[in-house]
Amino acid sequence: MEHPAFTRRRLLALFGAAATLPVLSACGSSVGGGSTGAPATAGGSGSIKVGLVVPQSGVYAALGTDMKRGWDLWLEQNGGKFGNYSVQTVAADEGETPTTGQPAVQKVLQSDGVDVVVGLVNSSTALGVVPLLAEAKKLLIVTNAGAGDVTGAKRTPYVWRTSFTNAQVSGAMGSHLATAGFKDGVFALAPDYAAGTEVIAGFKKTFEAGGGKVVGEAKPAFGKTSDYQPYLTQIQQSGAKATFCFFSGSEAITFVRQYAQFGLAATTPLYASGFLTEGSVLKQQADAALGVQTTLHYSDQLDNPANKAFVAAYTAKYGESPSCFSVQTYDAANVLNRALKTAGALDGDTLAKALGGIGAVDDSPRGSWTFDGQTPRQHLYLRKVENKGGTLVNSVVQDLGQLSQPT
Repeated sequence: MEHPAFTRRRLLALFGAAATLPVLSACGSSVGGGSTGAPATAGGSGSIKVGLVVPQSGVYAALGTDMKRGWDLWLEQNGGKFGNYSVQTVAADEGETPTTGQPAVQKVLQSDGVDVVVGLVNSSTALGVVPLLAEAKKLLIVTNAGAGDVTGAKRTPYVWRTSFTNAQVSGAMGSHLATAGFKDGVFALAPDYAAGTEVIAGFKKTFEAGGGKVVGEAKPAFGKTSDYQPYLTQIQQSGAKATFCFFSGSEAITFVRQYAQFGLAATTPLYASGFLTEGSVLKQQADAALGVQTTLHYSDQLDNPANKAFVAAYTAKYGESPSCFSVQTYDAANVLNRALKTAGALDGDTLAKALGGIGAVDDSPRGSWTFDGQTPRQHLYLRKVENKGGTLVNSVVQDLGQLSQPT
């Protein structure tokens, strides 16, 4: 379900409990601890303390693992430094809801005294912490949560993202399906929380603008639904020509398996935002995922030099292919490194100004992208799950072009 924004008073009350959240040492070293004051010249030196707030438990724990791996790999490849700054990483467990995520951010800001916060998966959590970062005047780089308001209606100079917006990804699929022979009817479903609501809205906007008709919608309870049969029955009875959905993490595994077991995969093709088949879930979905088509800004199958090098290094280190969650956090380290080449201090205002001037990120595994309104303008790809040499992959079917955050 969607969680209402927390009041500052409630956050302070929760902060007392946040002291029990795990804090782990991550890749990188510290010279002299965190820095609250930084050199006044561009491209300074010293140390920078980063709070990496990602899920270590709950529905999205696997995403958090991928995110931390991407962060650690970039630092390992670059000597644990951003420019001349040694990096100290303090990791905290976001969990799966704002009840755990918002106090985790509060903790790294207040108790650990970080200079920058990186991470966040849950959209409701990201929305809830925007005022905290604005008050603290510290930089947050969101490396997953796709809530549009984070860099839209609730935008502040201190919150940037290296990921996506929910409607950016689902809107690309809406436009595609409107021209792919499914105008007569698509059933749409997503978990009942902030991200799910935005995904469906973004999909419907472009699908209906292209002449498509949504014949049914459903919003299963987030983090509580294990039996999707009632929703699968609704899809079957709706007469839909195709299904569009959004699930991620463990919910994606369960839904795809049950969709195939119910027999819908053979009659009603499944389309989704790419998180449905992204990362470690694909192996666990097994053959139930074959043929599923998704839109996303990354695939480990992308044929560009940066991605080939990244996939090789990531696979060698971790024994499995990277995901978009890995890339988004890898790119957060990359843009911080670029910003610190010109920034003369580590305060949020200085870093935000520096981020705005980095230009095209032309060495990203996802392909070249740029910041547009503090969020990526990037290529979106149509992907299809195929078996290549005994391994399931998200093959790239089509480059749908560069898209910005929808208005």
